[in-house]
Amino acid sequence: VQLQAFGGGLVQPGGFLALSCIASGNIDMINVMGWYRQAPGKQREMVALHTRTGSTNYDDSVKGRFTVSRDGAKSTVYLQMNSLKPEDTAVYYCYATGVTSMGSFYNRAHWGKGTLVTVSS
Repeated sequence: VQLQAFGGGLVQPGGFLALSCIASGNIDMINVMGWYRQAPGKQREMVALHTRTGSTNYDDSVKGRFTVSRDGAKSTVYLQMNSLKPEDTAVYYCYATGVTSMGSFYNRAHWGKGTLVTVSS
């Protein structure tokens, strides 16, 4: 499974940005897709996750500002980020786990290469 993210960039505080991530490969189904981020000097942290059944989970710092969504048919996950703050500056990584491929289930984590989001005036 390969994950490719799109949409990073520079935005002013209070602005918005949308990320997308497309999973490719021999994929039958993906249980969980979402986003993590890593700010300079900090550990990677979960931002938002979306399960195949529609459940979502957000870090408290982004609740009410970020929205994660999926297009299951296209193995794509999106992250709409509103009211961005300087502390949202980080490299954002697409994440997937619970992949069914050619009839076999794999519970390992898959990561994209990351896309940089910079929130600055």
